Amino acid sequence: MIQFSQEKLDKANEIMTRYPEGKQKGALIPLLHLAQETFGGWLDVPVMDYVASLLQINPIEVYEVATFYTMFNMKPVGKYVLEVCHTGPCMLRGSDQIIDHIKNKLEIKEGETTADGLFTLKPAECLGACGYAPMLQLGKFYKENLTIEKVDQLIEELKAAAKN
Repeated sequence: MIQFSQEKLDKANEIMTRYPEGKQKGALIPLLHLAQETFGGWLDVPVMDYVASLLQINPIEVYEVATFYTMFNMKPVGKYVLEVCHTGPCMLRGSDQIIDHIKNKLEIKEGETTADGLFTLKPAECLGACGYAPMLQLGKFYKENLTIEKVDQLIEELKAAAKN
């Protein structure tokens, strides 16, 4: 059965108290982040149903939000998720070439995870760093002004970190 530990449940309750009585649905996005972090980096149906039960809302309300935002993963992902912006400004500065390079280097397609479970490549809509294009998001961090060389260096650093 899907359930937060007592510590995570306390955190969820603290998040929900930030919203007025009857408006706890406002806590949906923070609770989805908490759930994704807690349950393996992605949100399957039982996890989303659990979040719905905590908020006392219909599961479909959770599914609608979770599937709309690219920050939520609907299937298992690698340890490192490379979310490469592919909208206009990044594309004009070479994001398509960056994506193609990552696909070739890691031998995966967009949305796939490497066989070793380390990397997932996800295209992303605008990440709000157009002045630093092309760029990608890696967890909480932005990697900006990308070049093929910078991408190669990043991947090697992440591989090395995973071994430690």
